[in-house]
Amino acid sequence: MSKKNNNKSGKNDPWKAMSQFGRSILGFILIFVLIIGLYSAYVEESKKTEDISISVLSSDIKAGLVKKITVEGDYLYADYNDEKQKISQKELETSLTETLVNYGVTGEELAKVNVEVKQSSGVMFWIINLAPFILPIIFIFVIFYMITNQIKGSSMQAFSFGQSRARMIDPNDEKQKVLFKDVAGVKEAKEELKEIVDFLKSPKKFIDIGAKIPKGVLLMGAPGTGKTLLARAVAGEANVPFLYLSGSEFVEMFVGVGASRVRDLFKLAKKAAPAIIFIDEIDAVARHRGTGMGGGNDEREQTLNQILVEMDGFEPNEKVIIMAATNRPDVLDQALLRPGRFDRRVTLDLPDVKDREEIMTIHAKGKPFAEDVNLKVIAERTPGFSGADLANVVNEASILAAREDRKTVGQYDLIRSVEKVMLGPERKSHILSDKEKEITSYHEMGHAIIASVLEHSDPVHKVSIISRGRAAGYTLKLPFEEKKLHSKKEFLDDIAVSLGGYAAEKLVFGDMTTGASNDIAVSTALARDMVTRFGMSETVGPVDFGATTHEGMGVISHSHSEEFAANMDREVSKIMNESLARAEKALAEHKKALDNMSIELKKIETLERKDFENLLILNGIKPKVDDSIEATAGQVIAEA
Repeated sequence: MSKKNNNKSGKNDPWKAMSQFGRSILGFILIFVLIIGLYSAYVEESKKTEDISISVLSSDIKAGLVKKITVEGDYLYADYNDEKQKISQKELETSLTETLVNYGVTGEELAKVNVEVKQSSGVMFWIINLAPFILPIIFIFVIFYMITNQIKGSSMQAFSFGQSRARMIDPNDEKQKVLFKDVAGVKEAKEELKEIVDFLKSPKKFIDIGAKIPKGVLLMGAPGTGKTLLARAVAGEANVPFLYLSGSEFVEMFVGVGASRVRDLFKLAKKAAPAIIFIDEIDAVARHRGTGMGGGNDEREQTLNQILVEMDGFEPNEKVIIMAATNRPDVLDQALLRPGRFDRRVTLDLPDVKDREEIMTIHAKGKPFAEDVNLKVIAERTPGFSGADLANVVNEASILAAREDRKTVGQYDLIRSVEKVMLGPERKSHILSDKEKEITSYHEMGHAIIASVLEHSDPVHKVSIISRGRAAGYTLKLPFEEKKLHSKKEFLDDIAVSLGGYAAEKLVFGDMTTGASNDIAVSTALARDMVTRFGMSETVGPVDFGATTHEGMGVISHSHSEEFAANMDREVSKIMNESLARAEKALAEHKKALDNMSIELKKIETLERKDFENLLILNGIKPKVDDSIEATAGQVIAEA
């Protein structure tokens, strides 16, 4: 939804308007100067003809030097035998013959001259004679008109400054219409919203029984889960107008503008009722009041107050529903969430494996896929991907196929696009030396072997030392089944796997590199969450120390003492060191397998799951097997 008609478009930019006005004035002046120049050239050309008196002309006629006289009003244009032309002027109201006779020209002498009379009442005559007077008047009039028009436009912009910037999607616009069938996954969310559709379609049955439909619906979820798309689908199913805008479009530097735009927005919606108002990223104007955080100021708070007032002003029969979306429901003001306002809250989760397959099926429409494409396999390889990520995967696969001049998109294109979206493009120019390649091979194989021997870790699906993005190599591991809950043992095994590369470098080379920096950061963050959020530390106990409070003016107050902070740091360090010891012990026990498999990885650079498990068997390690593999969550370990 990038078609916007807001202040950023430049239509209300005074500087741009002034520059356009200046260009118009300059262009008009240039045209005026050009006309004056052409007229001056015409007049100058006419001045090149010699002026003579009527007596001289009479003498030349007598001498037989004139062959033709053209009469235009009181002007006489005489053409001489030597091809020269001279101009004379006779008296008004006097004929040429009478004038020349008065100067002694006989009839016989005049008969030798060809006399031609032209009427001087033509359009060009009047244009030429009146142009010096009319053009300046026209020029002044046009300048005055442009100035007054510009002033009028500026005043109209000032009056429209407080008007709503909402765009409207007409229910009859089939190109922009979205239905529930166009939104895959989020089944529970769609069920919640179906009653909103029923109310907009037939509100009478709700009103007759005394039911009050929720005035506000708040869509909450991670970025890319389809909040905006689902709101459009509600409007499409109900076949009502859809007014949408961003929360940031209410806020201006002038206090009161946001509140004015809110009033205008609700006025438009009531005129178009039944209708849906959708405010995206509502947390831009609806954060907690009085905290001093989030850019709090009088303008933002007045805008929020006006939204609250307008929602209270709704009547049950107005048939206007306001929907909003946010990624941060925790920062919203409580007054906005109380019953009677946004009392219907719908959470959109990341899609599971079946939803991911359905989402990719929708985005695959109109794309020529090869026969080998299996979207279920791709869905298993995309744990934690949002709907937007999956759309990007399908699009990147199409780009890869087009770049290689192929007419269809294959399974290999989709697999490569998953890795590109996850880690970035292949860095073909980033060529590792033999030593760096060896270190990276041992590092990645350290992750993979520990993941294979620890009981609660997820199985490995791919190991690669091909650079992607900021990673010199990566290990992809995916679970067998969907997980909503994670145990302490699983977390401890995950930390040990993350430190496997660090342990392998230390064991084999007796030194460490910067390649483990990302592993250490990720595992430390997980260990800290175990201690401060999940209550998985026997020393600290089941207490949440993760929250902090903001007191304004940049002051941050922690919810724990310095003594507890020191205890938490010690506990995090203990978890990390114990996990590292487990990783070192596991690698020491399988040192031969680590050497053999690292050499093979260095040689072929990438090991898919089947090849990796064959190597495990050859080196005496039993791979993890599950016949009903249905990956719905996963983790990628990448080294910078």
